[in-house]
Amino acid sequence: MAGRSYDAIVIGARCAGSPTAMLLARKGHRVLLVDKATFPSDTISTHMIHPSGVAALKRWGLLDRVVATGCPPIGTYTFDFGPIVISGSPGTADSPIGYGPRRTVLDKILIDAASESGVEVREGFTVEELMFDNGRVTGLRGHDKGGETVTENARVVIGADGVNSFVAKAVDAQKYNEKAPVLAVYYSYWSGMPSTGRFDTWTRPNRGFASWPTNDGLMLIVSGWPITEFEANKKDVEGNFMKNLDLAPAFAERVRAGKREETFSGAVVPNYFRKPHGDGWALVGDAAYIKDSITAQGISDAFRDAESCANALDDTFTGRRTFGDAMSERQSERDSHSMPMYEFTYQLATLAPPPPEAQQLFGAVYGNKDAMDAFCRMSAGVLSPAEFFSEENVKLIFAAAHR
Repeated sequence: MAGRSYDAIVIGARCAGSPTAMLLARKGHRVLLVDKATFPSDTISTHMIHPSGVAALKRWGLLDRVVATGCPPIGTYTFDFGPIVISGSPGTADSPIGYGPRRTVLDKILIDAASESGVEVREGFTVEELMFDNGRVTGLRGHDKGGETVTENARVVIGADGVNSFVAKAVDAQKYNEKAPVLAVYYSYWSGMPSTGRFDTWTRPNRGFASWPTNDGLMLIVSGWPITEFEANKKDVEGNFMKNLDLAPAFAERVRAGKREETFSGAVVPNYFRKPHGDGWALVGDAAYIKDSITAQGISDAFRDAESCANALDDTFTGRRTFGDAMSERQSERDSHSMPMYEFTYQLATLAPPPPEAQQLFGAVYGNKDAMDAFCRMSAGVLSPAEFFSEENVKLIFAAAHR
């Protein structure tokens, strides 16, 4: 059955797709948003929205909705390296805190906001194939649950459908700067652990774990080990998970005093950039760029990418720039902005002990409030690792330590 014509069809309605659709609709464009899931529903996630992502929610008028769910604010980040603990504020004066909402909560807020903005939303919709005309993507063919197959046309089809993107595979989107996965992680939720208001992480040789508060009075706890141990350790996830936590005995005691409320979820995350556009198509979020979850950047990255994509397509639809120019500039800006965090995240995900020069730097950071805040902003993605680890900044940190 023939359908209607849209400016954009967005496939995938979570942290990248719903904001992209919403922002395009707010700019006056006709948008169809589809997802095979129905909402609210869960998905594998780090949950964390760093202050830059919180700032995006505020710009979009959605932050109050997240706050209203009772999700606790997170105003302090701590990084326990064993010998020292670096603790500080992760944000700026305009956006000082983060939040760690459940995806059942956040994704529902986002898809509802898209619908309220004028987006046509179809949940429980299965995409069967993309439609092409002389190599150009022109739409999709798919069906609602139990419904007949329909064809929908659009000037651009946007893949916001995650790491296993149907769209990326259909258009053979090129990967580059690809790195092999190095870390396996599992997480679950505990009750009976009062919120600390912190994003806490512990780094030990070949082990890492973290916790922060989420909805319903629960604490999210995540733990990981090198991917070389994945097959052996998955035979006893809970036992190996708790062995990791025992490397921080006081924290492990708090966890054992609480109660695990759900099963463990696990993931091995790839690392790559994809070319995010082509003839009649674009990619956003994890479909376009993904890195290891150890720095929990995925949601904030998705929000940033959604704004970038919507702005570039608005320029295209209104005739201010060609599609190629607008999207090529978007890709270039994304890559230059993201590469320092990509490299920092990958190095952190190896769980290798910091080299001697890094240990000396962290020792100089310890006890220096400005430097500790800067380290926390860098880890949150608010400050670029390129700036934090620059020769000039490192000299300032060591100079302050020797006063």
